[in-house]
Amino acid sequence: MNVEKALICLGVLIFLVAMVSLLQSPDEKTAQPVAQLELERGEKPNVTLVSLYDNYRVSPELKTDWGFATLVKTPEETILFDAGGSSEVLLFNMEKLGIEPSSISKVVISHVHADHSGGLEGFLEKNPNVTVFIPDYFPQSIKEMITKKGAKLVEVSSPRKISEFVYTTGVLPGSPPEQSLVVESKKGIIVITGCAHPGIVNIVRKVKELTGSERIYLVVGGFHFPPVSCVEELKRLGVEKVAPSHCTGDAVREAFRKAYGDDFIEYGVGRIVEVR
Repeated sequence: MNVEKALICLGVLIFLVAMVSLLQSPDEKTAQPVAQLELERGEKPNVTLVSLYDNYRVSPELKTDWGFATLVKTPEETILFDAGGSSEVLLFNMEKLGIEPSSISKVVISHVHADHSGGLEGFLEKNPNVTVFIPDYFPQSIKEMITKKGAKLVEVSSPRKISEFVYTTGVLPGSPPEQSLVVESKKGIIVITGCAHPGIVNIVRKVKELTGSERIYLVVGGFHFPPVSCVEELKRLGVEKVAPSHCTGDAVREAFRKAYGDDFIEYGVGRIVEVR
């Protein structure tokens, strides 16, 4: 009799677990922490990156400011990575580039510094219908602001899937800790960093470990004033193209330009990179 009751209880438990899984939203299903990123099988997508906020500028009609924000477009959806320091600058540049805030479905903030998170509140006033992925150590005030604006909050600690073909490295140790974005494309893995406080070489190594990839097609973003030796280190790690900007520093940026030649991408506000 005890065995029969145990089997009945087990059956009920399995049923309840299955029902919870079915009731999960798509965002919840794709936001589960993982020990290693399980990349999508089959054909990889075209990916478009648009620089919306940077202290470097490509298009003269756009505004520059110290900070970083980049748009990531895949066939599945449009994701905003970082929000710069000022929503006024961010929204101005978006309008000039013909990008509607409502076209963005997810926002990923790399770390707590204001030049990457300061524009978030103003953006959410224009489009609260997004899921915001932030490192779990963010202050409660920012978490409450996000939910009060009506956005869905996801706190990140471990590597996880964010969308089809888009992942976070999880929060890596640094001053402060930081998450970077990993995007699958037709040409290979794209890594997008906010400030690379954990170290740009460490981030690339971590991405290779998480994905099992021998090469990285493109690394984009702020590299946080690294030593010039990082240029050769990224080459040894199989990084094919680089687009250093924001806090990389002029000297290191020029070293990348010289070493990478045609595989160096001038990245700054207004730059559109199509990976097809």
